Amino acid sequence: MDNIAKTLQGDHKSCRNNIRAIHDALDVIGGKWKISIIACLTFNAMRYSELLKEVEGISGKMLSRELKELEANQLITREVLSTHPIMVRYALTPYGKSLQPLTLTIAQWGINHRKRIISGFK
Repeated sequence: MDNIAKTLQGDHKSCRNNIRAIHDALDVIGGKWKISIIACLTFNAMRYSELLKEVEGISGKMLSRELKELEANQLITREVLSTHPIMVRYALTPYGKSLQPLTLTIAQWGINHRKRIISGFK
C-alpha cells in the first residue's frame, strides 16, 4: 500500500480529513465541465475555439468562466498568440498535469460503468 493510501486510511479524524481534502479538490475541479477541459488539455494545448468544439455541450460563456477559474487555480496557462486575428491558446501547467492520472482513472471507471449498465449489471 502506498503512502497516500496509508494516509487516507484510519480513524474518524482521518475520515474527516479525507472528506475535507475531497471537498477541496472538488472545489477546484468539480462541476460539469472542468474535468473535461483538463482531460482535453492533457493531450495537447488547444485554442479557445478548439476547446469549444471538443467539449460537447459547453457554451462559450461557460467555457470562458471555467478557463478563468482553472487559470486562477494555477492548473492552466493562457497564452495570447501574436497572430491576426489574435488567438489564445490554453495549456496545462506542470501542476495541472498532475491531474492526468486522475482523469485517466475517471475515464476508465466511466468506460467500465457504461459497460456494466449496458450489460444489465452482470
